[in-house]
Amino acid sequence: MPTYRYVALAANGTRRRDVVQADSERQARQRLRDQGLFPRKLQRVETDHQARAAHTGTRGARMDATQLTLVTRQLATLIEAGIPIGDALQALTDQAEKPRARALLLAVLDRVREGYSLADSLRAHPTTFSTLYCALVAAGERAGRLAVVLERLADYLERVQAQRQKARTALVYPTVLIVVSVGVVIGLMTYVVPRLADQFANADMTLPWITRFMIALSEGLQSSGLWLAIVVPLVIVAINRALRRAAFRRRWDAGLLRLPRIGELVSLLDTARLTRTLAILTQSGIPLLDALRVSRDTLGNCLLRESVDHIAERVTTGVSLHKAMAEVGRFSPTMLHMVASGEASGRLENMLERIADNQETTFNRRVDMALALFEPLIILAMGGVVLAIVLSILLPIMRLNGAMAI
Repeated sequence: MPTYRYVALAANGTRRRDVVQADSERQARQRLRDQGLFPRKLQRVETDHQARAAHTGTRGARMDATQLTLVTRQLATLIEAGIPIGDALQALTDQAEKPRARALLLAVLDRVREGYSLADSLRAHPTTFSTLYCALVAAGERAGRLAVVLERLADYLERVQAQRQKARTALVYPTVLIVVSVGVVIGLMTYVVPRLADQFANADMTLPWITRFMIALSEGLQSSGLWLAIVVPLVIVAINRALRRAAFRRRWDAGLLRLPRIGELVSLLDTARLTRTLAILTQSGIPLLDALRVSRDTLGNCLLRESVDHIAERVTTGVSLHKAMAEVGRFSPTMLHMVASGEASGRLENMLERIADNQETTFNRRVDMALALFEPLIILAMGGVVLAIVLSILLPIMRLNGAMAI
């Protein structure tokens, strides 16, 4: 059934934006009038299979990470209760609060009612439902364990969301501290130092080297400040565009891995993603080779993705997983021993999950330690800069007072 996005006026004069399902535009307007709404604008939402076949999805229809996690958990609960997929999706659609989320659920429901599987219906919206998400849903449908797979997927999404939220929260204080400190320094260099420099220019005395340095720096900042404000954003934009090129991105990722501490954190994070995703996929009944290919897309570093491609090629030829991982040389001996133990005991899924837990714990501990050291270092660095500015101001004043006393 087609979906229409509308803008309508309620009886009290308030404007409402939402979506409605109807067989035609005329029926959609009638349904709105039956609800006491007066439609001002009505536009049909084109679904992916009606328009471009799995490339863009429903235009403007999407869900954020929080909504996706909630919908996944609710869908698992409804299916576990024995409710058919179509009715479960209809229930989720009815209680969706945001119009874009409702439009997306309606589009998925429309395809399910036309006879498509849930996984195929979700693949039409790749901006919301990742390859991993669709692969797990497809595995759950094939094995008849869709509710269990969706529960496991919701747990995974919650874990990823918690990690992102923790990272954002941890970076708030250092970011605010840096912005405020830089603002104070810029204010001193562009307002206070130039005015004192004018006073010192009339005095017949040799200024200390630190004062001369700060005055020269202040003059340079005043003359080039506008250019810096233009050039810095342009450099950032240029780097972001260059990162879209495979050759530059590869050199960038290789440089990140070579950095002493940052490279270790990047490797820990991607290794945790790889093993966690492999564990979820293999527990859901997906073959190891397919699981490797899906897990590859969850990694952020292209060199690590190339390593997974090599592992998949070696596994295809019959090499065991731990030997293929050892060949790329990017995984710790402890991890390789755990993978080998899991393969030998037939409990690879559980061992991969344990590895992911260990990697995530190590990553979180080292990030917390780095942030704990980073904050005082910022304070010391900015305090040193402010101290240098203050000394450049006080030293000439103390010399002037000494000369006047004599």
